[in-house]
Amino acid sequence: QVHVVESGGGSVQAGGSLRISCAASGSIRSINGVGWFRQAPGDRRELVGGITSGGMTNYDDSVKGRFTISRDNAKNTVYLQMNSLKPEDTGIYYCRALIDGTDYWGEGTLVTVSA
Repeated sequence: QVHVVESGGGSVQAGGSLRISCAASGSIRSINGVGWFRQAPGDRRELVGGITSGGMTNYDDSVKGRFTISRDNAKNTVYLQMNSLKPEDTGIYYCRALIDGTDYWGEGTLVTVSA
């Protein structure tokens, strides 16, 4: 059984930084693409960015230059480093991992950015 868990969310003032993690555990052969999504209150879930198995990344225009996605394959963990945070970055952040051909979602971690 495979589990995906996000952690590291919290409250921060505008301009601050946070690093959140997405850790996969269980019977895993390979983790391919991993995407980070966020959902603000009352809004639809949107893609923040993603990373391939080879480490290539892509980002939504709203976070380019501020957010960085990285992965530690030995730990089955993907990170989202968020700098220069803005109040509009507030939301629940989810990761979606393609593991052995199946998509897994975590339950999310809340990030709150105050003005």
